[in-house]
Amino acid sequence: MRVNARIIILVLGLFMVYLGTAIAGQINTNYDGAAIKGYDTVAYFTMDEPTLGKKELQYEWINAKWYFVNADHLELFKNNPEKYAPQYGGY
Repeated sequence: MRVNARIIILVLGLFMVYLGTAIAGQINTNYDGAAIKGYDTVAYFTMDEPTLGKKELQYEWINAKWYFVNADHLELFKNNPEKYAPQYGGY
């Protein structure tokens, strides 16, 4: 009986790790692969308002294109994308 319980706990634990990894690895994108509809995610922190990014200032992270209004925002994101990316993949 104890062996079966340990196996069940192990399988459930592995499933939870897999589920967390699968969810964490997805970013909601629009039709052309842009995250948060092309808005500069760093601008929400530095400019306190939604600001569309420029396609020539883009960075690809987790299979999504991230656009920025200036090179400083691009570098901030590159150095710490988890800080600036929206929660729950932008859903």
